[in-house]
Order: sequence, then C-alpha cells, then structure tokens
Amino acid sequence: MPDWRPEEVAEAFRYATDWFRVYVEELNALNVYPVPDGDTGTNMLLTLESVRRELDLADTARMSEVARALSYGALLGARGNSGVILSQILKGFAEAIKRADRLTPALLVQALRAGAETGYKAVMKPVEGTILTVAREAATRAAGESLEEVLRTALEGAREALEKTPELLPILKQAGVVDAGGAGYVRLLEGLLGYALRLPLPEPPKVERYAQTAFATEEYGYCTEFLMEGVEVPIERIREAVAPFGDSLLVVGAEGYVKGHIHTNDPDRLLATVARFGRMLRTKVEDMSEQHTEILAMAGALEEAPPPTALVAVAQGYGLAKAFRSLGARVVAGGQTDNPSVEDLLSALRSVPSPRVILLPNNPNVLMAAEQAKELAKAFGKEVHVLPTRTMGAGLAAAVRFQPELPVEELLPEMEEAAARARTLEVTWASREAELDGLKVAKGQPIGLLDGKLVLVGETPEEVLKALVRLAQEGKEVLTVFQGPGAQGEGLAEALAREFPDLVVEVLPGGPELYAYLAVLE
Repeated sequence: MPDWRPEEVAEAFRYATDWFRVYVEELNALNVYPVPDGDTGTNMLLTLESVRRELDLADTARMSEVARALSYGALLGARGNSGVILSQILKGFAEAIKRADRLTPALLVQALRAGAETGYKAVMKPVEGTILTVAREAATRAAGESLEEVLRTALEGAREALEKTPELLPILKQAGVVDAGGAGYVRLLEGLLGYALRLPLPEPPKVERYAQTAFATEEYGYCTEFLMEGVEVPIERIREAVAPFGDSLLVVGAEGYVKGHIHTNDPDRLLATVARFGRMLRTKVEDMSEQHTEILAMAGALEEAPPPTALVAVAQGYGLAKAFRSLGARVVAGGQTDNPSVEDLLSALRSVPSPRVILLPNNPNVLMAAEQAKELAKAFGKEVHVLPTRTMGAGLAAAVRFQPELPVEELLPEMEEAAARARTLEVTWASREAELDGLKVAKGQPIGLLDGKLVLVGETPEEVLKALVRLAQEGKEVLTVFQGPGAQGEGLAEALAREFPDLVVEVLPGGPELYAYLAVLE
C-alpha cells in the first residue's frame, strides 16, 4: 500500500478500534489489578472509541484535523491507567504527523517513537514491563520501505517485548500472564496492520481464566479519576500535589484540559486538592475491592451455571455504587448530569451471565436509554426488564429485595413495591436564581428535593436535610444518608439520631458529587 492520505489514517484507526474490540475480554482477563471501571481492555477501547467520535466530527481531508482528533479524543475519553497512557502515546503520535500531507513509512517510524517517548514522559515513575516497554520496543524495531513493513516490524518488536513483561514485573509472573496494557498495544498495532493488508476482523478468542483469581486486593481502595478544564498551572505542579495520595498515578493534559488517575484511600480529599487548579468537568471514584470481588465472581461463573436473574443498576458516587454492588448489582456509572449512554447500558447487560436481567435506571433521564438498551439486548439473547426507578433511593430500596436465584416474575412485584414505598431526599445547591412552585431560590442556596421535586430551601445543607426528614419520615424506619464531596457533616449521624429517635440512622461517604447529601427513607 502506498503512503496514507489523511482520510486513510483516520480510517486505519477506525478499523484498528474494531479490531481491538474483538480482544477486549481477553485483555480484561489478563488484568492483575482490580480497576473498577472496566479493566484494561475496556479502558483502552473506551479511549479508542472516543478518538473515533472525534474523527467522525473532524475534517479528515486535513492531517492536522486527524491529528487533533487522535490527541484530543484520546485525552477526553481516557479511562484508567492504561487508557491515560494510551492517550499520551497517541498524543505523541499525533504531534509527529500533524503538519504532514501524507503518512510515509519514515514518518510512521518517527510517530511511533514520538508516541513512546510521550508515554514515558507522562508517568511520574515509569514501570518497565508495561505498555510503556512494549511501545518503546515496537518503535525501536520499526523500519521499512513501506507502511506495511514498518507496521510488521513494529508488531514483531511489540510481541517480543510483551513476552518478556513477566520477567520485568514479578506480579505478572506470579499470575502467569503478560501485561494487559502491553497486550492491548499489540492488538492496536495488529489492527493498523490489518487495515493496511485489508484483513477481515478475527473471531473473539475464548476466555478461560482471569488473572485476578491469583490475588486478593490492592493496598489502596479507590480508583479515582478527574478531568478539568481551564488549567493554567504546569502539569508537574498538579502531579506533585496528587502524588502523596497513593499510587498508579497519571496526570496528563493538552489545550488547558488535565486528566488524572490515581489509586488512593482518600478520594474526597484528593479531589478537593486538585479542584483548585481548574474547573472540574468529570470525576469518578470506584471501590476497587468491590470490583475485584466482581471479577472473581465472573471467573467462577465460567465454571458454574449462572443464576436465573441478574441486576444492573445506574449509580453515581462511590458510596452508592458500593451499596448497589453489595446487593448483587452490576453497576453502570452515571446519574444526574452524567447520564450513561445506551452503549454503556448495553455493555453492562451483555457482561452479566444470567439470561434475564432487571435494569434500574434510577433517573428519569436514563429511562429512555434503558428502554432502548432493553430492545437491543434481545440480539444477544438477554431478556431485560426495566424497573422504571426515577431516583437513587427508589433503586436502592428495590435492590434490597433482589435475590438472583429467584425468577423475574417473583422479583419484580416485590421490587416495584419497595421502590414505590421509599422516599429519596436530595440536598444540593441552586445553580441559578429561580422561583418554582412558590419557592424563591437564590443562586448557591441549599435546596431540598423530595422524590425529585423541589420542596424547600434553607441556610445550610444540614438544616435542609433535617427538614426533609421531618417532612417524609412518617411510617419509615430506616434513614440512610450518603455524604457528597461538598458536605460538612461531621457529627451528623449523632445529630440525626438524637432528633429522630424512631429512625435507625446510618451516614456513609460517597454520595453523588453535585450533592451535599442523598438520603433514603425506608
């Protein structure tokens, strides 16, 4: 194949994304760390799919636009350690090609090397035996007079480096696997070569073993990510501020955006620390021990018959996600202002082994996507029942009644009844001045919502929470409160217990990030 025009570079990465998707479960099974938002294969695929979305919006007749889509799309879509490192490799690759008219063999060699170098620079303490090693060795080996030859030699170097990763990382040797991120990079190169050779997509390999079965949990409990815009300080300063909080640290950026990833035991304080450097667009905090347990269960499911019914729930906030997981749900991250896509829901439905699934959207804005996912799930043999929960509280109450060994026909009526009886109390801050249902609200004022409807305002979030409990406590026995990152609720559990002696009160961390408190009365 001759040199690639910009349109062909774009199409090559689209095809490589499709190729990569074939191997996602294989890569997830290699992962030895309990990363809660999908594991290495899923994280790298989400990064590549974000690139694809940017390519679809770009003028791919211009190499500068293709390069920007590679760099910008990868940064915004990067998930987890592996996704963030891949985004930096693609950033370096994009920088090398952005001023060219065509991608020549010599420029491809240069771009592969620039990608590996940028990847290394992004990591505060680069570890050999990872995707970094594989990318470097691929770039070192890359040579040839044609694009196919350069990709073939790069792939040879990547495969050889991948086979040596267990000798460089003892944890890989212990698990008897190669590095998952490095394997993902190999699959990406295979996809680019597959495009050059016009190869058909391969069949997905059968996954028979999960590397996580060899391990317990990590030292740090929460995988924490953030995306900020309007950042004006050097990235090194943010890295230094974040570094003391844990390990698996990555902080990268471009065009005023900064993306961070770290494993930590103090996610709320970490996010409060970095928030002063820019405007927070997105955060995610997930409990890695719960994800680890989930993956072990997946491994066990390979040997045992799945239960007749599974549960999938949408949740926002690491405490709420942990609560749903403890009740047997597969969790899809999302909620108010961060609605999951149909594809997100469909992926979760596909991932559970049971043939019948109950889906809890837990937000009115997710209901339509849930119904669409339900219809699409029929294509791979899933019978999905959407229980139209409109609040997190209703969803939690329903999940308490879930028993996977029972058939859907028995579960749904009980879960529907529990959801209908629960009351959801939300305390947040008004985003603008308004008058609604006779209530005048000033911007920034604490407000209270009962089952999604604005019912009162107050001077402090704690005052609003207590007022909501007074309004809705009749006939209820249990009050569960999830504190958001902005809450100042020291001593709150004791204060609530004194004021409401007839209620069993529990206050937990990890509420949705836009809320001071989210509470459930049952």
